[in-house]
Amino acid sequence: MAGSRVRARANAPRFQGENFQKNLDLVAEIETMAREKGCTPAQLALAWLLAQGEDIVPIPGTKKRARLEENLGAMDVRITAEDRARIDRILPAGAAAGTRYAAPHMAALNR
Repeated sequence: MAGSRVRARANAPRFQGENFQKNLDLVAEIETMAREKGCTPAQLALAWLLAQGEDIVPIPGTKKRARLEENLGAMDVRITAEDRARIDRILPAGAAAGTRYAAPHMAALNR
């Protein structure tokens, strides 16, 4: 199963050519911010979701206890208004380079 996910990602436009490098650059900025806050990028992402409002409930999936514990650590990460603004600057809507799926799959969406 994991191997098929890797192959699917390898063929996705976001993981090819210039798109891949642009997206890695975005990840690097989030990793830097997470390091500054003393958390992992996953914890930062979950904390950001939790900061969006009481009506947002992240449901992260995991198969490993260590990842569950890491995810729970997001509850201790405080996201300030400045943090939210910084994340919005790093990752505005549509910031990811490339479409999520290859053209044939994109055409099949919302049918």
